Parts: sequence; C-alpha cells; structure tokens
Amino acid sequence: MAFTVSEHSARHMRRVLRVYLASWGLTALTHAAELALTELVSNVVRHVPGRGCSVLILCGPQGLRVEVTDGCPGPVRPARGGGLADGGRGLLLVEAVTDRWGVEATATGKTVWFECHGIRTGHVRKSL
Repeated sequence: MAFTVSEHSARHMRRVLRVYLASWGLTALTHAAELALTELVSNVVRHVPGRGCSVLILCGPQGLRVEVTDGCPGPVRPARGGGLADGGRGLLLVEAVTDRWGVEATATGKTVWFECHGIRTGHVRKSL
C-alpha cells in the first residue's frame, strides 16, 4: 500500500494491521506491532519531505514482518542521548517491542522493517 501520510494516518494503519493479524491468528502480536508501526509512520510524517511511503505487511514462517519504505535516503539510528529530549526515542521503542528490526537502502530511499515472532492460533491464511 502506498500512502501520503499525515498525523492521523497511524491510527488507520493500526486498524488495517489488526485485521491482518486476526486473519492470520497472530493477535498476540497486536500491541507490539501497533506500537512499532505507529513509530515508523510517525517518523515518515516528521522526517520525509512530502510524507510519501509504502507499507508492506507480511505473514511469514516466524510471524509478522512489516516494512515501511520512503524516498528519503537519510540514516536511521536509535537515539542514545539524554533522557530529557522531546523526541528521538521512537526507534528504541521499536527495538524494545519487536524481535528484530533494521534498515535497508533502496534505489531512492530506505526501507525500515520490523519482525514480531509469534505462534499462530485459529484460522491462518497463508497469503494476502
């Protein structure tokens, strides 16, 4: 899905994510995945000119993988500074609530991704 995001976009994307997680039997991952997705979308709103991005939500053998790709090639690193700053701790949150995360350069920008591993319950659809 490709989007131009705004301050309210994360709420809508969380709703879409919940539907997929429920259909895949991965509802136990909802809280962590929603927090991480919210942070990645918020970073696009704050740091990407034009606020354009695409979001990919995948169900794999280990559980969930979410990718947010944008056209801004700048570096992405968790802040390691002081505790009184107004921002900069979002990727630390992603690191804390997910099993893995990373950044991959693309031809026009970058993809920031995270994975949440989980045990499926109930009905599982293997593909979208």
